[in-house]
Amino acid sequence: MNEEVQSALDTMNSVNTEFFYWVSIALMMLIHAGFLFYEGGASRVKNVLAAAMKNLLTLAVVIPSFFFFGWFLYNAFPTGVPRLNELAVAAEPWGANMGPNLTDSASGIFFGAFALFAATTASIMSGALIERIRISAFLILAAILGSVVWIIGASWGWHGAGWMLTELGFHDVGAAGCVHLVAGAFTLGVLINLGPRIGRFVKGKAQAIVPHNLPMTMLGLMLIFVGFFGFLMGCAIYTGDGYLTIFGTPMNLSAFAFNTLMGLAGGILGAYLTSRGEPFWTISGGLAGVISAASGLDIYHPAVAFVVAVIGGGSLPFVARLLEKLKIDDAVGAVPVHMVCGMWSIVAVGLFASGYPNVVGPDISLGGQLVCLVVFFALGFIPGYLISLALKAFGVLRVAPNAEVAGLDPTEIPAKAYPEGMSSGLTPPVTAVMGNGGIDPQPVMRKASDI
Repeated sequence: MNEEVQSALDTMNSVNTEFFYWVSIALMMLIHAGFLFYEGGASRVKNVLAAAMKNLLTLAVVIPSFFFFGWFLYNAFPTGVPRLNELAVAAEPWGANMGPNLTDSASGIFFGAFALFAATTASIMSGALIERIRISAFLILAAILGSVVWIIGASWGWHGAGWMLTELGFHDVGAAGCVHLVAGAFTLGVLINLGPRIGRFVKGKAQAIVPHNLPMTMLGLMLIFVGFFGFLMGCAIYTGDGYLTIFGTPMNLSAFAFNTLMGLAGGILGAYLTSRGEPFWTISGGLAGVISAASGLDIYHPAVAFVVAVIGGGSLPFVARLLEKLKIDDAVGAVPVHMVCGMWSIVAVGLFASGYPNVVGPDISLGGQLVCLVVFFALGFIPGYLISLALKAFGVLRVAPNAEVAGLDPTEIPAKAYPEGMSSGLTPPVTAVMGNGGIDPQPVMRKASDI
């Protein structure tokens, strides 16, 4: 092949790679549009704009903090010990690669994809904390989770030189561990210190706090489903010769298509059955199913992905019921969907793909997967608990009780979500008119203990 043809092929491959991740970044923005709708709908009217503003500010805070810290940490800590090799130096925020550079067509797009992963971890936490956390406290937690905590886990377990891969044979192609499990565990630590919303538990019994707009929440999850395809594009390495996993093993997008769709369907079905058709848990099951199958998307038979997803989606009401018994108020089910299904995803690979080879390090094993699960949980939970405990000690974690009762919108946001007619005061739970003319006192969204 002559030099001109080779040069043209190299240019085409470079452009294709850039475009591939450019589309990935664009689709991942839909995840954040989805979270905005998801949390806004799940909030009561008096808190809608506060939930929406948290999602906007997540992008504004996490992206720059990830630029200055997170991208360097990913490239500098795969072995657990700081290293300043060529990749780490190139990721320093003042380096020539971290800005417009005609000789480098990769750094910006890979940074962009990972920055959106980082923002996703913060958005996972955001929904669970609605209606009572201070926006300033949330942004501190979001920056730490999005730009330090999860990316260290990614460096250990998702980087091609990460010690979890090279020492334990870890396999988690769809980031169920370093994104979902770590973010969910961090969120659990925060929830313990934040405490439940006023009125969530009365005399030790859980009370349903009804979303003001359940269809809006469901639309948000549908947007997250679309954005998840961009998320999974960012989990693949595109080359001119095809695709590799983040670990360097061969794969193709066909495997992702089969197993993502089967995971989505299985999760919805599992949650529908165990929640007895409750809409919020049913559609949340779709996300739970994809996360449950995520670790093995590249190697599962679609029937296996479906079964794994059915189990993950079906677990949601049971985990939510356990949290209620522990008096933990997870407003949108982030812990069941992300932490528990992230755990199940990692375990499932150990159960169904043990012995599958890696390019480097030992083969996949259940023992290796379990060790990595424990590490990810500790990496998320301990910082989440300790940092939120410090914020609580200084009195800056939670809004004042009178502000919570009045609503975060009227006390913190200089605008009204619904200025023409929809009440933002203390309204009774939404009820449904029964066919016989009576009133059904059952809230639209049941509490977990009713399922």
